[in-house]
Amino acid sequence: MSANTVDPDETTAVRRHGEDVVPSLSGGARPTSLDGDFPFLANAVNAYAVGEVFARDILDVRTRRLALVASFAVLGLGDFIKIHGGYALNAAATENELKEIVYPTTIPGGFPRAIHASQAVAELLASRKAA
Repeated sequence: MSANTVDPDETTAVRRHGEDVVPSLSGGARPTSLDGDFPFLANAVNAYAVGEVFARDILDVRTRRLALVASFAVLGLGDFIKIHGGYALNAAATENELKEIVYPTTIPGGFPRAIHASQAVAELLASRKAA
């Protein structure tokens, strides 16, 4: 196989690994909304984002999740803050750590993004308390 050719067996194994990891990140649930309507996107998420990125062992899952929350906060992606913030809490991050992520957001993202992030975190925490 040439250096530019993807080994289908390796791709399948990485995707399976990603599919095995998802329930541990989400507290047991396995989101399936992409699988039916957008199988290519589901494969990309499971194979790359979860299967490869989360297979790395330099950062623990908790730290990696908090880093993702910070990234989504700077980008102003509140829905992703809620999803990945929940995953961070499931991976033993504390509510105070999740709230603390908001403050450094002001440096690269500015106050509007930090305020948006604070609202997303507050909504996430409220929804978990209500459940």
